[in-house]
Amino acid sequence: MPYLSKIPLNPRRRAAVSLLSNPHRLHATVLSALAVQPVTERVLWRQDNDTPYRADILVLTESRPSWAHLVDDAGWPGADGGHPLIADYTPLLERIIRGREFGFRLTANPVHNVARPSRPSEQQAARLKKGAEDGSRSRGSRVAHRTAAQQLQWLLKRCERHGFTIPDATTTPPAPGLHTQDHDLAAGPAVTIVSRDTLRFRKHHDGPRITLSTATFEGRLRVTDPDALRTALLDGIGPAKGYGQGLLTLAPHRTSENGHG
Repeated sequence: MPYLSKIPLNPRRRAAVSLLSNPHRLHATVLSALAVQPVTERVLWRQDNDTPYRADILVLTESRPSWAHLVDDAGWPGADGGHPLIADYTPLLERIIRGREFGFRLTANPVHNVARPSRPSEQQAARLKKGAEDGSRSRGSRVAHRTAAQQLQWLLKRCERHGFTIPDATTTPPAPGLHTQDHDLAAGPAVTIVSRDTLRFRKHHDGPRITLSTATFEGRLRVTDPDALRTALLDGIGPAKGYGQGLLTLAPHRTSENGHG
């Protein structure tokens, strides 16, 4: 049975600052919430910073977790509004039917593969150097999409395989009596990038620096393949899932083709 958790962290506490500044460190803390170790189940998580005074960590697990350690170290233990929320994810999965619309949010690492990056990261440079020294053939490297337009196209190209489409947004019709030209009210896909970031961190103090370009998408989707969408919800979208990328979450949408909301 999958569970979706929401854990509020206090960004003014030293432990929270340490975790929020390093996705590798936060990932290890997330995994420690599960009783069965080493962890073999799929775990997805995401950091939501909607205000400067609070950071929410969303985590999707297959087994029920315990967040007492995280709240004690980096949250608001005992305070109203400081308790983690843990919800059974099955009811949401059962509400996914063809044609239904949902609001969605996704933080992802949009990338594409190239044979040789023009600006290789420390890890890519080391792999290219090793390949040149031993004569081995280097596999392609993942390179980030850096512009908002590229990142948006990355998502739009992946919708069908993950069981949904993003319908067109519509503009509000003009008030009666106001002059307007006849035109299609469609205003492009109903999705926007609400934040973009570049994460830089190290797994270990003396290890190579890891750089991730991220984008957070919000919008409206329509279900085309319920099974594929359920898989995307449980398995994530795109790479760098261990670093807080790929968790797709849904919210009710008031109007849809089938009248559900």
